[in-house]
Amino acid sequence: MSEMSSAMVTVSYDGPIGHLTLADPRRRNPLSTSTMQAATTALGEFDANRDVRVVVIRAEGPAFSAGHDLTELVDRTLEDEEAVFATCVDLMTAIHEIRQPVIAQVAGPAFAAGCQLVATCDLAVASTHASFSTPGVRIGLFCSTPMVALTRAIGRKRAMKMLLTGDPIDAATAAEWGLVNDVVDPDDLDAAARDLALRIASSSASTLAMARGPSIGRSTSRNRTPTAR
Repeated sequence: MSEMSSAMVTVSYDGPIGHLTLADPRRRNPLSTSTMQAATTALGEFDANRDVRVVVIRAEGPAFSAGHDLTELVDRTLEDEEAVFATCVDLMTAIHEIRQPVIAQVAGPAFAAGCQLVATCDLAVASTHASFSTPGVRIGLFCSTPMVALTRAIGRKRAMKMLLTGDPIDAATAAEWGLVNDVVDPDDLDAAARDLALRIASSSASTLAMARGPSIGRSTSRNRTPTAR
C-alpha cells in the first residue's frame, strides 16, 4: 500500500482501491476550503489512474465529518461564503464525474456538508456508531447545499424533516431511508467497506465507467484544477 498526504487529506492505494481519508480527527474532519481542494485534486488523480477501479472515502477518528469549517463562514463577507460553497460544488461534482464508483465509509457522525458528502457518494457503508444530520437551521446557517444531494438520496419529505428540525438520524434509519446501503459493527467496518470495494473492482473498468452515467466522456475532474478562492 502506497500513500501520500496533502492538507488534511490522505491518499492511499490498496490494489484496485483508492482511499481518500479525511485526516483532521481533532476537529472532527471539517471540510475546510483547503481540504475540499485537496480532496478534489485527489479524485482527479484517481480518475486518471487506470489501476484504480473503485474509490473509498473515509475519515480518521470517531467522526466522519462535522461539515464545513465554520470559521470560514461566520463573520465573513458574502463573497467569502460563496467561495467556500463553490469549492464544495467542485468536490461534489468531482465525485459524480470520475469514472470510478465512490463508496463512503462512515464510522461516526456525518453532519451538514459531511452528510452531503455521504449522500453524494454512489454507495455508503456505515458503522452502528454513525449518525447523520443537517443541523445548520439551529445556528442560522440553513443547509441549502446538502439539501440537493440529501433529497435525491432519501426523498423530499424525509430530507425536509432533517433540514428543518436539525435532528440526527441513526445508522439504522439511514439504511431504511436509503442514505446508506449497509450497517455493520464498528469492528467490521473496514472489512465490510473493503469487501464491497473489491467485489465492485472485480468487474471491468469499462463496465464500471458505464455505470457512472452520461458524465463519462465529458470533461471531468482530472482535466480541471481547483481554483483557490
